[in-house]
Amino acid sequence: MSDLDTRFQAAATAAQALPDRPDNDILLEMYGLYKQATEGDVHGDKPGMFDFKASAKYEAWQRLKGTDSDSAKQRYIDLVARLQDH
Repeated sequence: MSDLDTRFQAAATAAQALPDRPDNDILLEMYGLYKQATEGDVHGDKPGMFDFKASAKYEAWQRLKGTDSDSAKQRYIDLVARLQDH
């Protein structure tokens, strides 16, 4: 496992234990970055417009289309680190 992968896994664990719950926009950003880092570009059909939560998550991931896995991992690590500092 690379150093980046190790730090990414540590950030994912730390994200579960943040002292304060991030707002919804930050949670969506975290979700999109995590999915992009672990699965690559968004796939599957977009959820129906009345499934607001699933649609928002899909769109957060879709906005990162084309971002390589390592960049998404680093951005996720940086975001969790900022949240831990607050």
